[in-house]
Amino acid sequence: MIGEHYSVQKFGVTIFEAEADEVPIDWGLDDLVFARVRAATNNDPSVRRIAYPKGAFEPFYHAKAIFIPDPKESLPVIVKSFTANTNCDRYLVATTFKSKLPNSNMTLNGIGTYNQGLGKIIRHSHIFANVAITLIDGRSYEEIKRPFVNFGANFAASMRLTEDPLNKLDNSLFPDPPAAASASAALRERTRALITDRLDRGLPGYLKED
Repeated sequence: MIGEHYSVQKFGVTIFEAEADEVPIDWGLDDLVFARVRAATNNDPSVRRIAYPKGAFEPFYHAKAIFIPDPKESLPVIVKSFTANTNCDRYLVATTFKSKLPNSNMTLNGIGTYNQGLGKIIRHSHIFANVAITLIDGRSYEEIKRPFVNFGANFAASMRLTEDPLNKLDNSLFPDPPAAASASAALRERTRALITDRLDRGLPGYLKED
């Protein structure tokens, strides 16, 4: 469940110059995840999408537990709550997460775009896609660990000497006001391309047979 909100963020020299907005979107990002899973499995007919109740993932995204994790806020428990009768061997769940902007204390939330710089002149824009894949056993509902998933592809990406072109965004495409993001066809397609790249690099390792 990754596609309901788009993060629009601005960063300045200090933390006091930071601005962050969450914009509702309807870009079919969850459909995109399913399409990439089907592609990664050569359109295996046994792969199907499972419907989930509205708000099912709220405990995960807005966890209240601070020091001791609450099992009710974990993905295995959440997935089990609406899959009792689906009888699948495994469940693959796509979610978003928060990450730190490199060389700063700024946080990038989920999927979105950010603009960073000094004043109104020396600025640069980027898009980001913090997408995580979790694999859950359909019988025990325990998470299936994949510690070395696609290490080679991810290592190669990390060794780039320049920024991945998929992350770069022309300043003219940065949404101002933030609400304009939802209607931007260019931003939508650029974001979908970035998510596709991330999924295509990660999914094969998760979907391999044990």
